[in-house]
Amino acid sequence: MTAREVLMRSFCLCLGLALGAVPPPAQGVAARAAVAAPENELVKCPKCPYCGMDRKQFHKARMLVQYSDGLLEGTCSLHCAAISLSLHVDRDPVGIWVGDNGAAGEVVPLVDVDRATFLVGSKLPGVMTVTSKVAFGTAAAAKAAQAAQGGELLNFDQALLAAYTDMSKDVARIRKMRAERRRRMQEGAPGGRP
Repeated sequence: MTAREVLMRSFCLCLGLALGAVPPPAQGVAARAAVAAPENELVKCPKCPYCGMDRKQFHKARMLVQYSDGLLEGTCSLHCAAISLSLHVDRDPVGIWVGDNGAAGEVVPLVDVDRATFLVGSKLPGVMTVTSKVAFGTAAAAKAAQAAQGGELLNFDQALLAAYTDMSKDVARIRKMRAERRRRMQEGAPGGRP
């Protein structure tokens, strides 16, 4: 099942529609050819549009989605990429990339999600989620991380489904953390950030 089909099924279930009403994926999406990520993506998309996090700081979890109409959205994580794909359900993604945690560097390179293997539920920290979802450019790197950190190896569509499944509890946790941070700021306690 493609990412778009997972997304559409999720919307239909939320809206109470029959699963048979899910439209088939657009021709170019299901058989999307791997294309290179746009250059200077961290300059073009420095902050996540959904949570405001610095994408360079979270370069290992960052994602980039390019839609057929030219919209380029850079997010901090799979969590926020799932939000982007939900909000832009009428736009076809022509490229989706994720940070390669198996690569070294000050900023890890992006890899096409169809080539990535996601390690879900490991001891590695998650970004915007309690249940980590970490991508690797090769299956071998993902298996090595799994041996050391635990978790389950999934493809992008499965990891995206996990992100949607976790969305409610992750959003509740984020709201609680932000409310606590605001409370500390108002009280002038250490640890509060502006």
